[in-house]
Amino acid sequence: MQSNLECLIECQQCWKAPEIPDNIPHGDMPGDKIRVTEELKKKADIIFPELLERIKLLLEQENREKVVIAVCGGSGVGKSTIASLLAFYFNHVGIGSYILSGDNYPHRIPKYNDAERLRIYREAGLKGLIRENKYSHERYEKIRQWQIEGIDADNALTEKYPWFSSYIASGKRALEGYLGTNHEIGFDEVEEIVSLFKKGTNAIWLKRMGRNEEDLWYEHVDFSGHPVLIIEWTHANSDYYHGVDIPILLNSTPEETLEYRRARSRDGAADSPFTMLVLEIEQELLKQQAYKAKIILSKQGEFLSLNQYRALMMKS
Repeated sequence: MQSNLECLIECQQCWKAPEIPDNIPHGDMPGDKIRVTEELKKKADIIFPELLERIKLLLEQENREKVVIAVCGGSGVGKSTIASLLAFYFNHVGIGSYILSGDNYPHRIPKYNDAERLRIYREAGLKGLIRENKYSHERYEKIRQWQIEGIDADNALTEKYPWFSSYIASGKRALEGYLGTNHEIGFDEVEEIVSLFKKGTNAIWLKRMGRNEEDLWYEHVDFSGHPVLIIEWTHANSDYYHGVDIPILLNSTPEETLEYRRARSRDGAADSPFTMLVLEIEQELLKQQAYKAKIILSKQGEFLSLNQYRALMMKS
């Protein structure tokens, strides 16, 4: 890195968190905004010295010029802001970095991807009822009304309508086969970017995806002078792509994730039963992939071992 391990060691020994200006560079997702709170800044201040230590050890073990860092966690946990702060800190000490947002790499723009998730869930739910001989026109009319009301993923309905558990279970299984997989996301494209970056490619074509059909394009990004790539994304620690050196997991329970989402009002249906099901599945993926994380930070800003993390998640 900078072909210069001494610079990194010097950073470790003397680093102090700098003042944060009003506007700092952030990820490359079109329209993305960050909000630097005192809580998130404290977390970045805790992570950065540990990150420098991890990078130093990595460079001592391997002869390389590039490092890829992943910042992952549940929706709304602060990935974008913390990634931006870490990049600012790297740049402040003379180590160039770039933030790549994984939210650019689904196969569909958000509104179409949301629709596809819902289609998969609902179609599989109905097929599950048919498969188990529980489907009827009368039951479908109830389900259709629940779909219109946006409550057809609500487990509470099964108390009065036990047959509906087949719909929910079948829909959830189908959704698990889509969320965070190659069916939903272009992981191959992300892995190719990581590979090119590590090979020292000076300029790489990166995808940009906004919220509208016309907001899809590519930019030729200059990576010269940028030895650090930071990928911020719920799926940044996924098993579907390779090449990340230091995955960082920002932990939150599903309930905490929901509170984050409500606070930033990103989604008008932040606490709908279907949204909660999606968050539950995403949380399970994060748990499954946590064994690869080199740094795990709790909501309170404390480092967790893998065992501590697993014990905490069992309680939630």
